[in-house]
Amino acid sequence: MFADRAKIVIKSGNGGDGHISFRREKFVAAGGPDGGDGGKGGDIIFVVDDGLNTLIDFKHKTKYVAGNGEPGGKRRCHGANADDLIIRVPEGTVIKELQSEKVIADMSGDHRREIILRGGKGGTGNMHYATSTMQVPKYAKPGQPGKELQVLLELKVIADVGLVGYPNAGKSTLISAVSNARPRIADYPFTTLTPNLGVIDMGDGSSFIMADIPGLIEGAAEGAGLGHYFLRHIERTKMLLHVVDAAGTEGRDPVNDLKVMMDELRRYDDRLLEKPMLIAANKTDILDPSADDPVARIQEAYPDIRVLPISAFTHSGTDELRKAIWEVIRDMPREVRVFEKEYDVEYNDDANLPYTVTKEETKDGEKYVVEGPRIEKMLGYTNLDTEKGFDFFQKFLKEAGILDQLEALGIKEGDTVRMYGHEFDYYK
Repeated sequence: MFADRAKIVIKSGNGGDGHISFRREKFVAAGGPDGGDGGKGGDIIFVVDDGLNTLIDFKHKTKYVAGNGEPGGKRRCHGANADDLIIRVPEGTVIKELQSEKVIADMSGDHRREIILRGGKGGTGNMHYATSTMQVPKYAKPGQPGKELQVLLELKVIADVGLVGYPNAGKSTLISAVSNARPRIADYPFTTLTPNLGVIDMGDGSSFIMADIPGLIEGAAEGAGLGHYFLRHIERTKMLLHVVDAAGTEGRDPVNDLKVMMDELRRYDDRLLEKPMLIAANKTDILDPSADDPVARIQEAYPDIRVLPISAFTHSGTDELRKAIWEVIRDMPREVRVFEKEYDVEYNDDANLPYTVTKEETKDGEKYVVEGPRIEKMLGYTNLDTEKGFDFFQKFLKEAGILDQLEALGIKEGDTVRMYGHEFDYYK
């Protein structure tokens, strides 16, 4: 079964916590801190697998979680880093953030391996916090959490030629006549529910790939019928081949069919009209000889696009069509349109967490308020009830530049500083 769209949840691994321990050996009465660092959480990595051509596997499994890093240990032992989680996708898969549908990565061209989510960093053990005045630090840093994200996967087929046309225009019959593809063919609308790919051999070692895009209908660009889901597959093609029912077997006029298709392409993405085009006037084997020549009418309506009369059923004109296509694309560079990155994943690294330093006027005088996720997290793993824990927090305030910001706001000795329920008198 073919699937070209899937919604999944991905989560990178948590970093392991730093360890709190002290050296204990015979004849060593008071060993120093020796708590080791935690290991790094696993990354979520997408990799192109040339053996895949569908996203069907993601219909059965919808959540992918990388492993967590191990916590640090005694004797400065570093916790093991978790293995990265490799997710294999077909070439041409676009990874988008689900809510905004902004592009995170496009697995096309040279983009064969992409780290989509980084694992959390491991926390540092207490061996890092010993100083000349604080020789027995009883705290360690917890590991950073991993990142969870809902993503949309869209497969945009990579082919040289995209066939577009109404249902029952004969696209499936044509691709089976000129390639090794064997699509499902029947006489009712939307027989083709998936893009069919066929390799056309030119006989001299050269070949190109043709994609039979499911039939367009009026309103496809707005999602009518199945058109909206399949228009994406022609975005990467080098050229477009319009297939029309020249005989009008279903009561439609081929010139009007072309107009509708051109309008839908323009409404979906007007850059599609800049691609080279050919028109295959199909079903010429059942034309009414007494009626006006529809092939001539098509050429008159679209003088800048070459029109080739064919019969996919009898194979009449298909060799000429193959050669005409090859003349157009033979010297075109094999560059794949890669969609640019639009979405950056935000990480809650401690150094990047925001905080604010403000001054408030109260009835008791001025108070200075320091708050934000970075402050809240630091308070969460620091014991301010101990002298050494408070010294550690003071060191953090200085290194983070918070004390400088307080002084820039005019703080004086004895003024009050408030941080999430804690109040301190400021002294240098």
